[in-house]
Amino acid sequence: MTNARKFALVTGAGTGIGRAAAQALMKADYLVALVGRREEPLMQTAAARPDRALVLPCDVTKPEAVATLFDRVKAAFGRLDVLFNNAGSSAPPVPFDELTPAQWQNVVDVNLTASFLCAQGAFRMMKNQSPRGGRIINNGSISAHAPRPNSAPYTATKHAITGLTKTLSLDGRPFDIACGQIDIGNALTEMALPMTQGVRQANGEIAVEATMDVAHVASSVLYMAELPLSANVQFMTVMATKMPFVGRG
Repeated sequence: MTNARKFALVTGAGTGIGRAAAQALMKADYLVALVGRREEPLMQTAAARPDRALVLPCDVTKPEAVATLFDRVKAAFGRLDVLFNNAGSSAPPVPFDELTPAQWQNVVDVNLTASFLCAQGAFRMMKNQSPRGGRIINNGSISAHAPRPNSAPYTATKHAITGLTKTLSLDGRPFDIACGQIDIGNALTEMALPMTQGVRQANGEIAVEATMDVAHVASSVLYMAELPLSANVQFMTVMATKMPFVGRG
């Protein structure tokens, strides 16, 4: 597997944004470690370019599992050039006072702790490999800037991802490790299908929202990944042009 030009790892690679980004990287001749909890969706992602895919089922919320994951990536690839920290989860959109501690903790585990664990594993590889360095791209979301109603766990963790991105950018400088964040709004994946049917707005109304093709997210991730380590997209927002984000809805 050492004939590829560059090596990447994508979490949440079995569906949606993760699948689209992983397939874009494979099309650009990256060898890509496809990571997610379920093997079958990962195999479906890999089918686009099986010669460029390494399927690695993993629960990225577990420190021991993530340590094993990066051992396997190092054994297979020898190095890592790009991590796309994409795996994410949300809680049911219930009123804040009805959230359970378990619902809160699940979102924190998937969105924040898993991103930390994978970033740390990538950081260690990138710091010590030769040539040194690499790039970490975190999936922040529009919710890293503004909440939707009844979204406290998701919004809080996505704001925290911004802090993680900034810290990694600073701590990675001495080791040629770049870190950027892509904030995505209404990419048309299975998760975003409710947007086409109507979702609650800040004023309480239910409204259909504009969406965009997930291919635009994939091309944006690829652009960030392909930059030389002397340049970095610190933050990128890619969104459906008419979604209610800028202004007052």
